[in-house]
Amino acid sequence: MPEQPSSDRPGPRRVLRRIGAVLAGLVAIFVLSIATDVALHATGVFPPWEVRMSDALFLLALSYRIVYGVAGCYLTARLAPDRPMLHALALGAVGVVFSTAGAVAMWGAGPPWYSLAVIAIAMPCAWAGGKLGA
Repeated sequence: MPEQPSSDRPGPRRVLRRIGAVLAGLVAIFVLSIATDVALHATGVFPPWEVRMSDALFLLALSYRIVYGVAGCYLTARLAPDRPMLHALALGAVGVVFSTAGAVAMWGAGPPWYSLAVIAIAMPCAWAGGKLGA
């Protein structure tokens, strides 16, 4: 494969901006999700951490995770130095990996549909956030 001309290669600063855009979206999703979980447990909407939630409450958790997933991917697309959709989809791929790891680690702690749904929403949220942010 021929080497790209130096003007076509991304500089170290652009690479850092690309990585930073994806990390910013990931951190936003994590912070928003964890903060909402903690707030809902603290206010009694969700039961104590050691008590299994009802399916309706898992559906509520999935709902705000969808919103936060789209928002985080939107942020990534807006911060991306170029190709915003690609960056949003990269964050979606990271989301699939993390969601799969979480599903494996927490299997049996909640309904299987929830674990599978969290994995399944990652790429559609990434696409939606990328479309909004592009």
